[in-house]
This record gives sequence, structure tokens and C-alpha cells, in this order.
Amino acid sequence: MLLIIAASAVAGLIAVTYPRLPSLDILTDYRPKIPLRVYTADGVQIGEFGEERRAFVKVQDVPKLMKQAILAAEDERFYEHGGIDYMGVMRAAIADISSGHAQSGASTITMQVARNFFLSSEKTFKRKFNEALLAIKIERSLSKDQILGIYINQIYLGERAYGFASAAQIYFNKSLSQLTVGEMAMLAGLPKAPSNFNPVSNPARARLRQQYVLRRMHELNFIDDAQFAAASAEVLQVHHATDNFALHAEFVAEMVRETLYEKYHDAAYTDGYSVYTTIQSEDQQTAYEAVHRGVLDYDRRHGYRGPEGFVNLPSNGKPDDVWLEDALGDIDDVDDLRIAVVLAVEDKRVRAVLKSGQEVVIEGKGLQFANRAFSEKLTPAQRIRPGALIRIQVLGDGWQILQLPEAEAAFVSMDPQNGRIRSLVGGFDFDRNHFNHVTQAWRQPGSSFKPFIYSGGIDRGFTPATMINDAPLVIDPALLGGQHWEPKNFDGKFEGMMTMRMALTKSKNLVSIRILKAITPEFAQTYITRFGFEAKNHPPYLTMALGAGSVTPLQMAEGYSVFANTGFRVRSFLIDHIDDVHGRVLAKMQPDEAGKTAPRTLDERNAFIMTSMMHDVTRFGTAARTNVMGRNDLSGKTGTTSDFHDAWFAGYQPSLVAVTWLGYDQPRSLGGMETGAQAALPMWISYMSKMLKGVPDYKYAVPDGVIAQHVQGPHGPYTEYFLAEYPQTNPELELDNGSSAAPQVIDEGVKNQLF
Repeated sequence: MLLIIAASAVAGLIAVTYPRLPSLDILTDYRPKIPLRVYTADGVQIGEFGEERRAFVKVQDVPKLMKQAILAAEDERFYEHGGIDYMGVMRAAIADISSGHAQSGASTITMQVARNFFLSSEKTFKRKFNEALLAIKIERSLSKDQILGIYINQIYLGERAYGFASAAQIYFNKSLSQLTVGEMAMLAGLPKAPSNFNPVSNPARARLRQQYVLRRMHELNFIDDAQFAAASAEVLQVHHATDNFALHAEFVAEMVRETLYEKYHDAAYTDGYSVYTTIQSEDQQTAYEAVHRGVLDYDRRHGYRGPEGFVNLPSNGKPDDVWLEDALGDIDDVDDLRIAVVLAVEDKRVRAVLKSGQEVVIEGKGLQFANRAFSEKLTPAQRIRPGALIRIQVLGDGWQILQLPEAEAAFVSMDPQNGRIRSLVGGFDFDRNHFNHVTQAWRQPGSSFKPFIYSGGIDRGFTPATMINDAPLVIDPALLGGQHWEPKNFDGKFEGMMTMRMALTKSKNLVSIRILKAITPEFAQTYITRFGFEAKNHPPYLTMALGAGSVTPLQMAEGYSVFANTGFRVRSFLIDHIDDVHGRVLAKMQPDEAGKTAPRTLDERNAFIMTSMMHDVTRFGTAARTNVMGRNDLSGKTGTTSDFHDAWFAGYQPSLVAVTWLGYDQPRSLGGMETGAQAALPMWISYMSKMLKGVPDYKYAVPDGVIAQHVQGPHGPYTEYFLAEYPQTNPELELDNGSSAAPQVIDEGVKNQLF
């Protein structure tokens, strides 16, 4: 009688509850939250953004042994029951009675799916009852493979990993198809308690759980004796996952994230977009290394500033994991610049400990950079002593003391023929400073801006052989917004009459000012827009001749691309295409190409002559260091701003333009003689030397309308170029050498005078 009453009560409860169960639309139209992923053009992942780390995998693509490991661990009768495993419930009840408390939930995979999507984790009869009814409803609506597929992709497995494909990547840096039996068993053991059985944080308990799963797989004949023995003995190499990727392209990934969020809003982080950029992984790695080496080399030239800080050493002198976490937990390593605590300073050696607990000894050459910091004459706050926080880097078989640089840098390279950005490094370390110096840093370009002024001169009738006076000049305050100005050359010397070509090669300020004065600042302000610069950022004063306006490194790369591609305005772009979660292309860039769809903004003859002049800069001018590359097709210009606040080099080969900058976020002097040639050019050479290796020298064809004449110059015979026709109206050129001589008009005879 009681059984009949109980059954009636349950039936009534089911009749009332079942119609109120939530709709299964979220399952029948399953769309898991999949993060935004960013890749290089050659398929290397460089970024991932989303609350949940998940990689969607079709159930038919999951290895059979992986499925069997899951079933062995969670629900061996999955393909036999209808959502509720009554035999499992009985086993769980017996186990609970035997132990005297509830310890086995008997939840099937279907019930876990129901709980994960529709219910809380509270342990109440109501929740368990609804879970069972939902499991039955799910089983009636979906196939077994559909349910298992949802489970495999949805279940949380620790370390922000959702789904087994993501967990395989995070814990073992492998795809599901690459996992060993032992690794599969380890992952299959996680759903029960991801925190407790996490192989990263709880390796011992994870190992016990894995062994249990392997035994169940063996008992169920999913694996044979040999597989069981091998998997049980296997030593797993657990990957300690971080949010960092092997290829440093954090600034690129952030630019993509901002673009996708602007377009798709919050869906950018959940809808599984894959963005393929124009970045080439080899270019990016080379640029990153060039920037790091360049900034550290600069930093070394200016001495050691002292320890980053100090901590109190443990009383017993033996740092353990707890002490290390407390002392160094909030301080990150910066690439290969490792944070360490000095344990002892002995005669000609320092003993220190890393965050990992590894003790190291620094001695010999490894102490040279910080040698002065051991002086007893320094205050305790300046001296390296026990408890000091220092940065160390591997040096051969040992270590060396360095420091985090305060200066910043930027590097960008692009294909001048179509605008594809091949590498972009927005600063020394993204985690320390998110500010992207390639796109956000508006700085004075200094002399690296002179080629655009010289090009304007060519447009108005100057030639590379025009003779111009490199002599002192006092600027009328009326021409400079009321300010008095007596410009000087960088070296403080004046060399008198010289050709326009030689003036650019030597970066003569006074000649540049005279050219701008002749063509007028107003003309130049309009003229530079054909290179992509905005007129408003370059006030029409004579200081424009020395790069007193504001530019970003990316703008400079686009501007120099006009010279490199013989006069076409191509716009840089970073995203090649965007795929949806199924791999379908949602959007693809169709760039303008030089000589095809890109607009011509500069006469081909002008671009050719400017390339010839800037080639001399790289041969025997301020950028003569490029001769180490052994190439004859490089052109470019150094740039150094007033008081050494900014160091630049912008240069190109017809297939590749690269621009590099070094300076401080809060402008201050980089130090004496830290010119563009000294501080910026080495980064450019380091990158271009590798990227142009094996690329044949480009032979420039003289365009129609250009006359070539062989002449004798100070560096030997060379070819000078002239336009076959010049403008009817020639500009006036002031040749004031300090006397009261009146401005002189350049006539045909002066214009064609050669040096």
C-alpha cells in the first residue's frame, strides 16, 4: 500500500514538474562560447581572448580511446541507459550506506549536461529530481553522440579550460589526436573535481585519479594488458600553461582584439572568431629580438641604476615556496630577464634565488655591468646586498646582472607594394606597458622627415645637384610665429656651398631650412599629405624642415612606402581575413596594390631620384652602418630630435619598409651621441639583415623622363639624375651666408651645376 502511495506521489510530482522543465533549445542548437583567436599569416597563434578557453571539436573527430576514457571515468553504461543509470544509482546507494555518508552521486553524463546548462550544484532533492527529469527529456530529444559531443566540449576541466580539446592543449600542449593513453586518462579524471585532480596544482592527487581511470579502462577491456602497463608507468610531462604564446606579438593581438570588439562587441569573445593577420612569424620574431637587443644595448651604455627593491630574507636563510610566493609572487619575469633575490654577496660572486626556487651564482663577467653597485660608498638603497631584488639573464653557461630598461622602442615593417604589415613591436614589454608606440606615440620625427621636404623641392624644380649654402641663418620671428630662431647643424659645423644630394647625405639642417623656405612651408604642408601625413600635425613653419611636427612610426612606414614603390599611396593593414567558428570566411581584406589599384600620389621620377639620394645616406652618410649588410639596394634616413629626445631610422628595400624608434615615454634626453644612427639604426640592421638574406639586390630601372649623367664626386665617380623637363617657374633660394646678401634666383645654369 505504501509503495502504491509513494509511486502515485512520484507520478504526480513528475506530471507537475515535467511540463515546467526548461526548453532544450540551448542544447538542440548548441553554440558553445568559443574565444577569439588571433593568428599570424602562416598560422601561428599569437592571442586568445575570452572568459572560457574552449576549442570546439566534433564528436566524430574525438579519438575512440579518449571517449572510452571518459566513459570509464564518468559513465560506463552511457550508451545503454536512458539518462538515468539505475544500476549506478543502486551501487552509489550501497556505497553511501557502507561508508555512512553520501559520497557517490551516480550522475550520468546526460545528468551532468543537464546540471551544467540548467541547474545549480546545490545538493538538494529538488535539484537532483529536476536533474533526473531533464536527463530523460534530453535523451528523448538528442542522440547519444550529440549528448556526448556537448559534454566533451562543455565540461569545465580546470585552468579556465572548457572541453577536452582545450584541456589537451593547456595541460599537455597537444591536440586530442596526439595524446597518449596516460594523458587521456589524466584528462578523463578531471570532471569529477577539476581543482582537486588538477595535474598542475595537485600532481599527486591527479596521479591517483589517473591510475583509477586506467584501471577502469582495463577492466572494461578498453585497453589491453600492455597498454595498461605502459600507461601506468608513463611519466607525464604536464605543460604549465600561461596566457603567453611562444611568439611575442602581444601588441598585434591587442590591436586585433580592439578591432573585433568594435565590430562585434561582446560576441567577439564568445562566437569563435579566428583572425588571421598579415604578420609573418619569422619577421615578428626577428623584429622582437631586434627591439629587445637594441633597448638593452642602449640601457647598458648608460649604466646600472641599482636594485629594483629589497625584501627581508627568511630568518633561517633558506627560502621555501611560501616565502618565494610572498616575496616574488607579484613580480613578473620579463622574457629572459628573470627576477631574483640576492641571498649572499661574497668575494667576486653573488648567490641569488629565482622565483622557481632555483639558486644561481653570478660571477666574473656576469657582474661587470653592475660592478659599481657593490661599492660600500653607496647608500644601502643603492647597493646590491642580501635581500636585493635584481634582474638576471643567462650568459653562456652562467648568469649576468642586468636591469629592466626605462627607455621604450617601436618597430614596424610592411610590404610597400600592398601595405601588409609584416611585423609590429609596440614596446619593450607589453605586460609592463600596454601603450603601443607604433600606432599611439606621436613624436617628432627629426631629420627622418627631411626626405619629404626634399621631395617637395624636387617637385618645385630642385635637382640633386642644386648648390645650396650650408651657412648660418637667422630666422625672422615673423616667419616662426614670433619666435627668434638661430638653427644649427647637428655637429655645429657649416660647410658652405654643397649639393642638395650631399646635404641630405650629411643631414645638414641649414640646407633643409633653405629648401623649405624656398618652396614655402605652406606648399610643403600640403605636399606631405600625398605621403599620408595630416597637415594639421605639421604647422607651416620653417621648423617643419627639421621634423618638428608629430608622426607615429606607422605613419612613417606608410610615408616611406611611397618612395619604395615608386610613388603609390598604399595604406597599411593588419587583418587579412576573419573566419567564423566553422572556418567560413566572414571578411577578407582587398588591399590596393602599387601599380594596379593604388592611387599614384608622387611622380615616378621624383620617387626614383629621392631613392637615389637616400641610397647615398646608407652608403656613406649618417646611415653608413648599413654597409655591413653588403647590399646595394637600400635607402633611408636617420632622425634625431632636439636634445636627443627621439632616435629614428626609416629605410627600405623595394620589397620591404621598416621604421624603428627609441625614446622615453616622458620625453627626456637619451644621452649624448644617442643619435638615430647609434640608437635606432642597429635594430633596423638586425631585422633587415635576416629578412633580406637570400633576396637578390634590386636593380632600379631609370624611368622615362630622367636623364643620367656620370660625374666625379668626393667619394668617386657616380651617376647623377635630372628630370628631362623642369617646372617653368623655379623657386627662389636664399643663399644667406651671414652677410646681407639678397636672395638669389636659381636659373638653369645654377640648377644644373654638378659637384
